[in-house]
Amino acid sequence: MILTLRQRLGLYANLRPTLSPPLPGLRPEVDLVIVRENTEGLYVRTEWGDEAAAVALRVITRRASERIAKVAFELARKRRRKVTVVHKANVMKRTCGLFRTVALEVGEEYPDVEVEEMLVDAMAMWLAKEPERFDVVLTPNLFGDILSDEASVWGGGLGMAPSLNVGEGPPLAEPVHGSAPDIAGRGIANPTAALLSAAMLLEVGLGRAGEARRLREAVWKVLAAGYHTPDLPGEEGKMVDTARFGELVRMCLEGERWG
Repeated sequence: MILTLRQRLGLYANLRPTLSPPLPGLRPEVDLVIVRENTEGLYVRTEWGDEAAAVALRVITRRASERIAKVAFELARKRRRKVTVVHKANVMKRTCGLFRTVALEVGEEYPDVEVEEMLVDAMAMWLAKEPERFDVVLTPNLFGDILSDEASVWGGGLGMAPSLNVGEGPPLAEPVHGSAPDIAGRGIANPTAALLSAAMLLEVGLGRAGEARRLREAVWKVLAAGYHTPDLPGEEGKMVDTARFGELVRMCLEGERWG
C-alpha cells in the first residue's frame, strides 16, 4: 500500500534522518539524512518470468533523478553543505550511470555544497564504520531503503527511525519500520519513530517548526531521563510499555510533573 500511495500522490522524495539519541552505548555525533528517490528503480514492480528464470525492470529517468537531487542539495544548504551521491555505476552503467550523471550535473548548480560520490558497497562499509562523516546522502530507491535501515542502528534501531515522503501531493509521514503485527497489542512497540515522523510532518509538511521542536524535545527529554521501551538499552527499572512512554511524552509537552 505504501508504494502505491507514494506513486499516486507523487511523493518522489523519502527523507530518512538518523540522529544520535540520548541513549547509553551509542555514538554521540551521528547526524545524517538519507534522501531516497521514491518512485522508480526496482520498485516500479514490473517483473516477469517462470520457475526457471525471472526478470525485474529497473527504471531510472533524468526527470526523477534531477528532482530528487535538487531536494538533496537544497536540504544540504540548510545543514552542513555536503552531499554524498550513492550509486553502482561501475556495473549498472546505464541506470546508475544516468542517476550519477544527473546528480553531479545538479551539484554544479550548488557551488556552495561539497559533493562526493560513493559506490553503494563502499557506502555500506563507511556507514557502519564512520557514520559521522556523512551529512546528506542521495540515493536511488532500493539503495536508500537498505542504507537507511543500516543507518538506523546509530539512531537506536528501527523503533527510533522516522521518515517523511514529500513531492507533488500532500506529505506523508511514515515510520521506517512499517507494521509489526506479530507484536500488536503487547505494549512493547516503540512509539518514538511515529512521534518523530509526526514532528517531521509538522515542520516540513505544515510549516509548524515550533510545535515540531517541542515534540522532538519532549521525546528526547523522556529518553534522556532513562525511560525506554524494551527494544532500547537502559535500566531495567525504567523500562516502560508503549502507552506509558507516550503518556510521559504528553506530560512533558503539557508541563505536568512526570518521571
